[in-house]
Amino acid sequence: MDSCAFLFSGQGTQRTGMGADLYESSPAAKAVYDRANEVLGYDLAAICFHGPDEKVNSTAICQPGIFVTSLAALAAYQEAGGNVHEQCAYAAGLSLGEYTALTFAGALDFDQALELVHLRGTLMQAACDATPSGMLSLMGADVAQAEALCAAVAAVGHLNVANINAPGQIVISGEMAAIDAAEKIAKEHGAKRAIKLVVAGAFHSKLMKSAEEKLAERLVAVAFKEPQVPVVSNVTGRPVAGVEEIRSHLARQVVCSVLWSDSMQYIIDQGVQNYFEFGPGTVLTGLLRKIQKGLTATNINTVESIQAIATGATQ
Repeated sequence: MDSCAFLFSGQGTQRTGMGADLYESSPAAKAVYDRANEVLGYDLAAICFHGPDEKVNSTAICQPGIFVTSLAALAAYQEAGGNVHEQCAYAAGLSLGEYTALTFAGALDFDQALELVHLRGTLMQAACDATPSGMLSLMGADVAQAEALCAAVAAVGHLNVANINAPGQIVISGEMAAIDAAEKIAKEHGAKRAIKLVVAGAFHSKLMKSAEEKLAERLVAVAFKEPQVPVVSNVTGRPVAGVEEIRSHLARQVVCSVLWSDSMQYIIDQGVQNYFEFGPGTVLTGLLRKIQKGLTATNINTVESIQAIATGATQ
């Protein structure tokens, strides 16, 4: 198989039942969930598999849930014969998924990473609770149009560009009054549609400043290692250069725009044609097809998807 990139899902892809078939069918995947339960001190697997939905969707639970489910899928893939470090030329993860990518690449060990993800989710939920806020997806708008829309409602409240996901898919984030105002005039600023996202609050905005500061304090004590595989950063859209940059970017990422489109374009420009998304959902493979047509993009999140790869059905 030609070299490929591994992509790791972010928040919003969670669903009740995620990973259940992997747990039941793959000893390697089961071991990932069992270890997560020990580290966290509660039964994350049971929540992921059985809900209730309110818990699965809460920021404090869904972030570790997605992280663990993604690595369980990776473990099951390896167990089925996937030689991941020989295959993979680059790794990247959307927001939360960057922690998964760094763990895969060996920059973080599993226990450390899971503790950080748990803390991150808890801190972000607290920041969301402090201020009524949200996110608005702008379909068909470019960055300049999104920035102009944010400026147009500045008198109502703060908004900024939070995610540059793909051409024509921008997400803005901020105070709820400003989100409501922006939704009403989004078409006047070039958006074909404006869709409020079902999220706890304004991720990747200055309203997450308290989470950034407390996360940065914790990151100082983390013993990062050099990644074995280049990990492309959400903050710059380029591979991280050393452990201090990893530490800095993970803190800044909480308040900075996610440069996902730039990240994918960088990997594409290196000649990578094959992409695998590990985690619950198909968001990243869908975005990739919008960024550039003709690439091979495969989701790995179920036993069936792993069996399809093993038999060559997706190649």
